[in-house]
Amino acid sequence: MTDADFVKSRDFSREAEILKVLGHPIRLKIVAGLMSQSCNVKKIWECLNLPQATVSQHLALLKNKGIIDGRRDGVEVYYQVVSDQAREIVTALCGGPACR
Repeated sequence: MTDADFVKSRDFSREAEILKVLGHPIRLKIVAGLMSQSCNVKKIWECLNLPQATVSQHLALLKNKGIIDGRRDGVEVYYQVVSDQAREIVTALCGGPACR
């Protein structure tokens, strides 16, 4: 293997951070689900059959890392995937946005 076989000029820090965050099955399910439609917290925890507090913690981490963002509609917040890199990674992992 030669030096030319490695990408020297690109920093993969952001991709590595996204992989760490998506390394949890619940967060991966959330992102995969949000790739097809935006959802509020209640819909997400109902679909995943998880406590609201658990889902909220995972959403907070995903939002903090810039993978998702929320849009307020009255008292509800609807989340959507905003990271193109996260979309590409999830698509590569599951073969498309319909993996649930």
